[in-house]
Amino acid sequence: MDIIFIDELRAETWIGIYPREKAMPQTVEISLQIGVSTASAGASDDIRDTVDYAVVVERLRGDLSTSHFNLLEALAEHVATYLLETFAVHWVRVSVAKLGMMPGVKRVGVIIERSV
Repeated sequence: MDIIFIDELRAETWIGIYPREKAMPQTVEISLQIGVSTASAGASDDIRDTVDYAVVVERLRGDLSTSHFNLLEALAEHVATYLLETFAVHWVRVSVAKLGMMPGVKRVGVIIERSV
C-alpha cells in the first residue's frame, strides 16, 4: 500500500460546544494520509489513475464549510468516512486540530485511522 499525503490543510468549519464557538466558523488544520495503490499512476503518468489531491482539498473544504460538529472526534470521523466513500481508498489516517484554543498551546487535536 502506498500513501498520498496532504499536510496542514486549513479549512473553515463550524465546530465547538461553547456559545462563542457556535457564533462563527473556525479554521481547523487537517493532515491526511490516504492509503491507495499508486502503481497504475506511476506506470501511466495519468492523474485519472490516482487520487487527485487538488480534488480532495476542494471537496473537503466545500463539505466542511457547511457542516457543524461539536467535537474534533466527530469531525475526524466525518472526514475519514468522506474520504473512504468518495474516493474509494483503502485506508486513511486523519489528524484534525483546533488552533490557539488555550493560552500557551499551539493546537489541540485528534488522530484517527480507518479502513474499509
